[in-house]
Amino acid sequence: MIPLYEIKNLIHKYGEKVALKIDNLTISDRGVTALLGPNGAGKSTLLRLLALVEKPTQGQIYLRGEPVGPFCKAFRKVTLLPQQPYLLKRSVFENIAYGLKIRGKKKNLRQKVCEVLSWVGLDPDQFLHRPWYALSGGEAQRVALASRLVLQPEVLLLDEPTASVDAKSAQLIKEAVTKAVSLWGTSLIIATHDWAWINEIADRTLYLIKGHVLPSEMSNLIFGPWTVNGRFWEKRFRDGQRLLLEPPPSKDMDIALISSSSVEIFGNPKPVHDQNLLSFWVTRLNLKTKSGQILVTFSLEDVSFTLEFSKEKFSSYGFVPGKKVWLSFPKKASAWL
Repeated sequence: MIPLYEIKNLIHKYGEKVALKIDNLTISDRGVTALLGPNGAGKSTLLRLLALVEKPTQGQIYLRGEPVGPFCKAFRKVTLLPQQPYLLKRSVFENIAYGLKIRGKKKNLRQKVCEVLSWVGLDPDQFLHRPWYALSGGEAQRVALASRLVLQPEVLLLDEPTASVDAKSAQLIKEAVTKAVSLWGTSLIIATHDWAWINEIADRTLYLIKGHVLPSEMSNLIFGPWTVNGRFWEKRFRDGQRLLLEPPPSKDMDIALISSSSVEIFGNPKPVHDQNLLSFWVTRLNLKTKSGQILVTFSLEDVSFTLEFSKEKFSSYGFVPGKKVWLSFPKKASAWL
C-alpha cells in the first residue's frame, strides 16, 4: 500500500541551524498520526513541510507516491491549522467561506459554512456575521478550524490545536477533527502535548527530538548534566543514586536514548551484572484506547521512562501511582543525540 507521505534524505535549515534531519520516514494513509516531542524538537517545522508551504533545504517529500513541493497541484488536498492561526479581518462567514470561494466552489456555500460552524460548537445564528475582532481566543481557534474543515481536506495537519484555548473549546475541537476522520476518511497528523487525547485516538505515534524522528520503541530519553566517572558518563540524583552510561561517539551528543525492550522491572532490588539498577516511582497510567495496551510512566526526578504493557502483564505487576519499583537497563545507550 502506498503511504500517505514518504520523506527521503531530508535536511531543513534556518540559516546555518539544522531544524530537521530525516533520512527516511513513511507515514501511513488514513487514521491519526501523533507527533510528540519537547518544544523546539521540530514538530512545527515538519508540519509546515508536510503542508507544502515550505520547501526542504535538501531531500524530497512524496505524497501518495508523487514528489511534491510548495504550492504544487496536491497543495489543495492538504491543510494546516497552525498553533496561532490567522483570521482575515472579515466576518466569521467570510473567513470560513474564503477557501471555497477561491476554489470556485460556491454552491450551497451558506449551508456548508453553517454545518462546520455547528461542528465546532458555534451557533450560526449568533456567529455567522460576527466580525473577527469580536471573538474570544477559543472561538477564533474554532473558526480557524472550521475554515479548514469546510474544505473536506484529504490531509489535516494540526499544530497544538488545544494548547491555548479554554476546556470547552478544546473538547469541541477534538470532537470536530475526530468526526472528519470517521466521516470523510481524512488523514490527521497532529502535534500535541495532550497525552490523554493522543492515547485515545492515535493509530501511530512519532517522536521528535533535536530535529530527528525516533523509532517509537526508543522513546525513553535521559538528559544531562553529565560528569565523567572513569570510562563512563555519570548522572547523579539527589537521593544518592547514580546512572552510568558509556560516553557518546561525539561530544556534541548529550541526550541518551534507552530502548524500552532493554528495560527490566523488579519489585525489589536484586544484584545485576554490568547494568544500571535504580528505584523509580510509578507516576502515570494511560490506556491506549484503540489497542487496549496500557502505558506506564516511571519517574526518577527529571528522568521518565514510559513502557507499554498488555492488560494481562499490567495486572501481574499491580502498578498503581506512587508504587516504588526498580528498573534495570544497560550501561550502553541504544543511541545518542
